[in-house]
Amino acid sequence: HANHVSTAQRGTVMSSGNLPQIDGPATMRLEGAGITLGSNQVLRGIDLQIPAGQTLVVIGESGCGKSVFLKLLIGLLKATEGRVLFQDQDLKLLSENRLMRLRLKYGYLFQSGALFDSLSVEENVAFPMRQQGILAENAMRLRVGDSLEAVGLPPSLWTRMPSDLSGGQRKRVGLARALVMQPAIMLYDEPTTGLDPIMTGVINDLILKVSRSRPVTSVVITHELRTLATVADRVVMLRPLSRLEPWESQVAFEGTPDELRKCPLPVVKSFLGGHGVADFSANPSGIAEPVLPAPSHGIQP
Repeated sequence: HANHVSTAQRGTVMSSGNLPQIDGPATMRLEGAGITLGSNQVLRGIDLQIPAGQTLVVIGESGCGKSVFLKLLIGLLKATEGRVLFQDQDLKLLSENRLMRLRLKYGYLFQSGALFDSLSVEENVAFPMRQQGILAENAMRLRVGDSLEAVGLPPSLWTRMPSDLSGGQRKRVGLARALVMQPAIMLYDEPTTGLDPIMTGVINDLILKVSRSRPVTSVVITHELRTLATVADRVVMLRPLSRLEPWESQVAFEGTPDELRKCPLPVVKSFLGGHGVADFSANPSGIAEPVLPAPSHGIQP
């Protein structure tokens, strides 16, 4: 079926008790947030607003804490200084039970796709719904099919096992699984790592179309400037604390992609120069005003 099934057909996610009910994209905010793991301080003094409905891309050299940043946003790690807030609720103050319910509002695309080898494509996508027991079987199948169609996977692949899929197909299944719970926030951890340039472009287009076709706030960790140029509304560049003096900000840059391209700061110019700034600035879609495809419910392979 080409169209989304109705809300009644899909069913609704269980109530989250005292947690905010989110029908659209959510806001997130970091206030002086930082984390120390053992004796190693990874993030320090991060002040950042992630507006509802926008796509934030986080860049920076290896070791600057990008993946730890994502885990702070979803509460897998708790800030050891400052606050991380979801709709004005401090994640650090939530009980583990409430935090688990809150995570139903997040979708997470892992670097590797992180599929279960023993489950088929359909079963992988249905897994989070089965875990929560939120839908009847028929409604679940409708939601799974809807999610797989949205990422351009034809029904002929739905019964296959992950070992029978290409790297790009596994990423799409991972994205379908992340979207099936209709999240308010999507987190992407290096979504194009290990993919060839053509499939990188396909995944970038999928991320863009997800943000345009449904109400969602997105955070994308990437080292690919092509991904940044395609999907970003705003960009944050982090620096490793090991290279900084105690008074220096870990956030080297925050702004639009166009502002990043024009930024005169040596640390920014050095990073972009080492990561193909020519490709970034010459992106055929443009940077400040990319040519976006018309929103659609189905995404072609």
